[in-house]
Formats: sequence, C-alpha cells, structure tokens
Amino acid sequence: MNETADRLGWQQWAGFMAMVVGMFMAVLDIQIVSASISDIQAGLAASPDEASWVQTSYLIAEIVMIPLSGWLSRLLSTRVLFVISALGFTVFSLACSSASSLGEMVVFRAAQGFIGGAMIPTVFATTFLLFRDQQRTQMSVLIGLTATMAPTIGPTLGGWLTDQFSWHWLFLINVPVGLLVAGAVWSWLDIDKPDYALRRSFDLPGLLLMAVFLGAMEYVLEEGDRWDWFADETIAWAAVASTVAGVLFFWRMLVRHDPLVELRAFANANFAFGSLFSFVLGLGLYGSVYLLPLFLGRVRGYESLQIGETMFVTGAAMFVSAPIAGQLMRVMDLRVMLAIGLAMFGGGLWWMAHLTVDSAFWELCWPQVLRGASMMLIMLPVNQLALGRLPPAAVKNASGLYNLMRNLGGAVGLALINTLATSRLAVHAQHLQEQVTWSRSAATHALGNMTNMMTAAKSGDAHLAALKQLAMMVQQQALTLTYNDVLLMMAASFFVAMPLTLLLAKPAEGAAVEAH
Repeated sequence: MNETADRLGWQQWAGFMAMVVGMFMAVLDIQIVSASISDIQAGLAASPDEASWVQTSYLIAEIVMIPLSGWLSRLLSTRVLFVISALGFTVFSLACSSASSLGEMVVFRAAQGFIGGAMIPTVFATTFLLFRDQQRTQMSVLIGLTATMAPTIGPTLGGWLTDQFSWHWLFLINVPVGLLVAGAVWSWLDIDKPDYALRRSFDLPGLLLMAVFLGAMEYVLEEGDRWDWFADETIAWAAVASTVAGVLFFWRMLVRHDPLVELRAFANANFAFGSLFSFVLGLGLYGSVYLLPLFLGRVRGYESLQIGETMFVTGAAMFVSAPIAGQLMRVMDLRVMLAIGLAMFGGGLWWMAHLTVDSAFWELCWPQVLRGASMMLIMLPVNQLALGRLPPAAVKNASGLYNLMRNLGGAVGLALINTLATSRLAVHAQHLQEQVTWSRSAATHALGNMTNMMTAAKSGDAHLAALKQLAMMVQQQALTLTYNDVLLMMAASFFVAMPLTLLLAKPAEGAAVEAH
C-alpha cells in the first residue's frame, strides 16, 4: 500500500475501527461465558467439568486458526479474510444461542472460535501495514487496550446479560454487531490484493498436523488430571498423537519453501522473546479472569451480575492507564517499561493470593487495579519489540504467531490451573478434615454451637444440619487456600519472566514510534 496514514480517508479510518470492533468481539467471547458458566451448565444439563469445554473448545479452535491467518490473508486479501471471518463468527454465534445440548454447544463454539480467530491477528498486521510513526503508536495503544480489556470486561458484560435476559444473549449480542462490522470492512477498507497463486501451495497435511498437535495437546492438559493422566488410554493416545504431530509439523514448516506457518520469524531474538512474554501475559490474563469468578461463585456464592460488578475495576484501571502507557512509550526504554509491567502484574496476583472466605469487593479491588494498570505496560512494549522491527512482508505471518502465543498461554494456563487446583484442593481438604475430628475441642465446640442454633431455628434434624454446615465451611476454606496457591503460581511466572527482559536487544532510538 503506497498511501500513508496521513492521507487516509474517513472510509479507511472507519473500516479500520470496524476491524477493531470485530477483534474486540472475538477476544471478548473467550471469557464472556466465565461469569455465567453455571447458568449455561444448568441450561445444557452438563456437569461442572464438562461445562468448562464451553470455553476450552473456543480457545483450542481459535489457536488453530490464528497462525493460519497469515497465509489466508495473503491468499484472499485482508479485507476478504476479515469479512469471511466476521460473518462466520456471527453465524455460529447465532447457532450457539440455539444449542440444546453440551455436544452441540461445544461444536458450535469450536466453529465460532476457528472462523472468528482470523480477526485478531489480521487487525495487528493491518496496524503495522496501514500506519506509520506516531499514529502507529496511538493505534498500538488502541489495539493493546482492546486485546486486554475485552477478556477482562467479558465476565461483567456476560453477567449483566445473563441477569437481565438469559445466557442465550451472550451469543445473540454478536449478531447485529458482526453484520455491521462485516459490512463496514467490505465497503471501506481495501489495503492489499489477493494472491490466488498461493492456492497451488496450500499445505493441507501441514494444517491437519497443526490441528492435531495443538488440539490433542490441549485435550491432554485439560482432561489429564480428571482421568488420572496416562493411566487413561485416551489421554495416553492423545499425548502420543500430539507429540508425533508436533514433530512432523515443525519439520514440515521448516523444510518447505512456502510454509503454511512461517516459523523462521523466531530466528529474530526480539520476536522470540516477545512471543514468550505474550505467552506469559496470556497465562495471567485468561487465568485470572477464569479463577476469580470461580472463587466468587463457589466460595462467596455470588450470582453472575455480582461477579461481573466485582471484576469491573480491572477494565476501568486498564482504560485509565492506556494513555499513560502510550506516553511512557515515547520517553522510556521499552525493556524497562516491560519489566515494570511484569512486576506490577505479578504483584497484583501475589496481593490477591491472600483470599479469605470473607474477601469481597474492597479486598479484591486494589489487587485488580494494580493488575489492570499493568496490562498496558506489558502489551504495548511487547507489541513494538516483537513486531515493530520486522519487514512488512513478514508482519502478517509473524502477527499470527505472536497472537497464537498469547492465546496458547491462555489455553495452557487454564489447563494447568485446573490441574493444580484439583491436586491442591485434595491436599487442603485432607489437612482440614484432619483438624475437624471429635478429638478436637474447637471442632466439637463449634459443632455444638451450630446445633444449638439449628435447634432454636427449628431446622429438622439439627445435629445433621450442623454437620452439613461444618462440612461446607471446610470445603470453602479448602477452596480458598487452593485458589491462593494457584494465584501464587501465576505470580511466580511473571517474576521469573522479569529478568528475561535483559535478553532483549535495546531498541534503536525512536523504535517505539518508528517501526518500519
């Protein structure tokens, strides 16, 4: 494209902003169901373990599409790929709203995530192709805010929609927006031309290997703990399939002249480390937005709207910090800015890892504010360090890989969180149960007091009711300790990543705003 950002017409600006809205929808839908998962579970007659696949299926499918998007955008052009992605996302959003069983929902969510996943890296690539200098920095702030705020406010919006209408509206809300986005991008934005000659080099085996590699790996991580890992034949075979497919996929991508996914971008040290930081950010971003609703729902007994209201402060902090982060990019070494952001995010998770069964809005507010303010201090410098110095011809493929790492961090993080939570819950529950026995005077005294209260309240078998209440208290305490352990693990990943910023090449003067 020969035209510079200074001469962009209103149509191109409007088309680009429509792309940003489409990207917001795609990222939002990863976590919009998190605060309402119990409502969806009840509506589809699924168990809590099975209901987690409403999120996981979307994320796995999106992960497969994201690295493929670079090749597709060269084949079809940016405009055509984005419009197809937006329309497909809309159609399958409508299908999700009409799902009547868990099986249907998982299939529709996977299709929604796969076809809609192309919107995310396409927007990142368009930012670096369409804008220059200071405008690129401003658009990077907008993109970074969108990519990180969407999953953060997802539970809030989802909780409100479920409370006011029903869980079906988590998906129906996408329909009018998706149609408008597709129409705007088709009408107003055309920045490159398709290269249909690439059809002759389409690598179907490579695509299948990538899908098996990523999909089977995520299945093992998600379901392994539930089925006792490799003691289960299905888990064992899935692990073998993922390993074999992964080796063949990497070999095929490295030896082909025109690979489906250009892995050679990782030869650039800044891109490789930037992708690693993107992975860590995905783990913390999606993991924290997944874990906090679990605590609020299972320990505090909050409804969907209450969960959303409690978590809203993170998005508010991000919104306030975005322009500050944009200004800091102009005056601060990007490596230092990134290290500060990692320290703040890790600090927010560590602060939150002091939950009690009574933790409510104000106890959770400031840790969430710290975490929200740190996201832009991570996202903006990582975007520039990873993508800003690549040649324009490499940006499309590299953008897919870069976004893949963030979503892969989220997918792997969610699986590891579930695995760690299961094992730590068993440990804490056993330890607490050992403290609540007839030989413990504190336990028998508490049980006696509860029995007396139940008797006064004329609650049937008062002693049995008191025992049930005591068991519930033990379970709440065990869950709280478990979530604290998981939060500490997540915080540690950010603190470990901090020293790695020293391995990044120092950006040249003005690199933060001049990244041709």
